[in-house]
Amino acid sequence: MSGRVSDNEGACKITTKWLDFFVMSPDEIRSALDKAMPASTIDIRDLTGGGDHFQVVIVSSLFEGKGLVDQHQMVYAALREALGNERIHALALKTYTPDQWERLGT
Repeated sequence: MSGRVSDNEGACKITTKWLDFFVMSPDEIRSALDKAMPASTIDIRDLTGGGDHFQVVIVSSLFEGKGLVDQHQMVYAALREALGNERIHALALKTYTPDQWERLGT
């Protein structure tokens, strides 16, 4: 071969770049949440493998004294841009204070 990229290879490269723009990696989510909620324990799972449906479990002392809605709003605020441009299409949240987490025995 002449070293020329075939049409299929070019399409794969374009598709990969397109996906990188429109989906979010767990590392990007973790970075945004770590910035907004330092010293929190965060577990992120891509539920479908498509990079746009996630489950996030967060244990943070910042949730102390806040109701569930307020806790979730804190997470949404940290991910506002990704949620707004639909890089994250679905987000299942489980938020806990350290005491709540300890009582769960996990």
